[in-house]
Amino acid sequence: MQAAKITFIGGGNMATALIEGLRKNQASMMSVAQPVLVVADPSADRRALLADLYAIEPVADNAAAITGASLIVLAVKPNHVRAAAEQIRANLLPNQLIVSVAAGIRLAALQNWLGGHQAIVRAMPNTPAMVGSGATGLYAPPALTPQQRNLAESLMRAVGLVQWVQNEADIDTVTALSGSGPAYIFLVMEAMQAAAEQLGLPAQTARLLTLETVFGAARLAMTADESPAQLRARVTSPNGTTERGIAALEQAGLRAAFAQALNAAHQRSIELGAQLSADERAV
Repeated sequence: MQAAKITFIGGGNMATALIEGLRKNQASMMSVAQPVLVVADPSADRRALLADLYAIEPVADNAAAITGASLIVLAVKPNHVRAAAEQIRANLLPNQLIVSVAAGIRLAALQNWLGGHQAIVRAMPNTPAMVGSGATGLYAPPALTPQQRNLAESLMRAVGLVQWVQNEADIDTVTALSGSGPAYIFLVMEAMQAAAEQLGLPAQTARLLTLETVFGAARLAMTADESPAQLRARVTSPNGTTERGIAALEQAGLRAAFAQALNAAHQRSIELGAQLSADERAV
């Protein structure tokens, strides 16, 4: 079977994470041979780096790069999406699938900037995709074919977990949860390490114990049959140290703080989406 061609418009961090994931999972793209990968990026330095890292030939011309591609990944920064879309739309064929990983750009804006193109999937990945442990929310309009959905899912599955959402508005919730979520966990880790240092542990010891604690807890939660609440209860002995620490966190309003964080991030995602997609006119 002929190998699929995948074109990345933009050669930044998310594009490179996906390329690395595809290299490691050679048969992931719908059970075909290793896909042919093309990257279009305006930076000569970036193109040289990509060529050196992945033995591919990056190009500067977005429009030429999509010729013959079954899948096109819009991986430029959100404020560059419109320009990139307008550069490729004249060369775009109806059956070519677009996957946009640009945060905030709504489907209606993408469709209009791409000249009415309908085969589009919105993806909201997160930064752990860089190490193959990402969590991605996907949304597609009902008109997308099962084959196109499978293609988009296979792409993002190369860098981690994939979950489809039913409504485009749910992407804002995904953004607040898993998109911004790694930063919440990093903040928790900062606080744990700082508290341990204040209690006298050396910085490196506190750091390593914090990292392994968070990693181990996540791994246990992913492999156990119990819910996080059940796992917490299992290690919280009556009148023990963990019970006292949990009580302090509850009294400090940890649950309310996380609810406020997700609500604030959700609202900001809505605001940014409106700003970035404000002009949805095709030109």
